Amino acid sequence: MKKEYILAGGTIMLWGMMPPFTKLLLSGLSNAKTLFISSMIAFIFMAVLNLACGNLKRFLQYRPKDYVKMIALGFMGKFLYSVLYFYGLSGLAAGDACIINYLWPVMTVVFSCLWLGERFTWRKSMAIFASFSGVVLVASKGSMEGLLSGNLRGIVSCVAAAVCYGAFNVLNKKENRDQFVSMTVYFFSAALFSGIWFLAEGESIALTGAQTAGIIWLGVFMDAAAFLMWALALQNGDTAKLSNFAYITPFMAVLYSALLLNEPVDRYSVIGLLLIMGGIFVQMGGSERGASLFKRKRIA
Repeated sequence: MKKEYILAGGTIMLWGMMPPFTKLLLSGLSNAKTLFISSMIAFIFMAVLNLACGNLKRFLQYRPKDYVKMIALGFMGKFLYSVLYFYGLSGLAAGDACIINYLWPVMTVVFSCLWLGERFTWRKSMAIFASFSGVVLVASKGSMEGLLSGNLRGIVSCVAAAVCYGAFNVLNKKENRDQFVSMTVYFFSAALFSGIWFLAEGESIALTGAQTAGIIWLGVFMDAAAFLMWALALQNGDTAKLSNFAYITPFMAVLYSALLLNEPVDRYSVIGLLLIMGGIFVQMGGSERGASLFKRKRIA
């Protein structure tokens, strides 16, 4: 098997594991503490990696105002996105949170029309309708009563996270900077702002042995290493083919959530997921440029 497919497959395994694994961590740690420590670990990992690979000269090609923009993008795409997604994970089943979060590709289409001047076609409107129908189905479990009795704050938080990441994805693509530089700065930005949040909460930095191992795994492997593997896969293989691997992530998340958290997989989640994925593939079929916006994943 080609190396790029092994890298892509490993990345999808890590991304799919992130929702249930993060939910397990959040059951014993606060959102602020989890986000701060994992972001700091991811930033340190990326900084050491760039140093070891001799990439420091890449950082010199950007001006201070470029770094201000990258920090602002990191605030939106890493910090704010994670705050919203972690809140959603705390109140929803991990599988459902991941399914709802996969509105981000459709939100990317919306923002590409608004900010990149792409045409809003019937195909894109169908994609948006299908994807939002899927979210409503997952959230309501097939009835208005289910929607009203569910965790509306968690649902809204996951939708807001998807909106946030869709906007970040378009702006990141528009800026078109070196991804190793920008991702390092994004993790620094997340560590900076979550550190301020963590200090404001006045919590202790102390962790148990299991929590330490878990948060290192989250920061190094699920955040930083997953990005690195994905970047290497895209660099060495057919980008158009490999980018489709990203859409396996929510299916893997549902499977991992069932195995690790014993979460039931109901028909509404499955049908809702298929509607969201259907919406993504409908819009991808209509625009090569639109599809290219999804070649860099996010964060699950």
